[in-house]
Amino acid sequence: MESTISDDSRTLADRVFTRLQDDIVRGALLPGTKLGEAELASRYGVSRGPLREAIRRLESRKLLERIPHVGTRVASLSLGDLIEIYHIREALEGMAARLAATHMTDAEIHSLVELLGQHEQQQDLREDVAYFQREGDLDFHYRIIQGSHNGTLIDMLIGGIYHMVRMYRYQFSTVANRPQRALQEHRRIAEALESRDAEMAEILMRRHISRARQNIEAQHGLGAADSFSSETKQGPGPVEQSK
Repeated sequence: MESTISDDSRTLADRVFTRLQDDIVRGALLPGTKLGEAELASRYGVSRGPLREAIRRLESRKLLERIPHVGTRVASLSLGDLIEIYHIREALEGMAARLAATHMTDAEIHSLVELLGQHEQQQDLREDVAYFQREGDLDFHYRIIQGSHNGTLIDMLIGGIYHMVRMYRYQFSTVANRPQRALQEHRRIAEALESRDAEMAEILMRRHISRARQNIEAQHGLGAADSFSSETKQGPGPVEQSK
């Protein structure tokens, strides 16, 4: 009986974890938002036990943070920190794409192309409103990082910044024409992988992430010279300003 109760509790925790994570990624809960246990328990229809487990898991993914004497809130980055991360992504994910062109199997590349076909069927994407990718194997970038078959690179990009970056990737994709453009950029990267053109795969991935960074800067009226200014680095979380 105890095992059954534990399994049920685990199932509830999994469900609230998924729903809470999706709400954070999609921007229903914005960066910096304070979260009260009573409010969340009511919102998701669960007791505090499964909720606390879900919160702990989201803290480990750096999507939630616990602040002494303040409580739990949705994690946020300053605009300057986010731009720095995108510069790092451009270099490291470019490298991942180069390695993936060599190390991914034909079956893995074929599956990646099929994944883009699935993405294309999303209603929001077809309407050019947003481009939502679920985590892990349902995420184009995740697949390519894993396809690099480089353990250190995977740990840096997946173990370190993946989940928070995924949140900002989605929320900054919801601007005119960006979702469809992002999908087409993904398709060109996949074509380079199919051709085993490592140099082109890296160039296209770097260009893709650079355009995403420029999109973020444009939404905040920044030029290249402004990206690393001390004023920008100390500013509030970008999503809080842009939504």
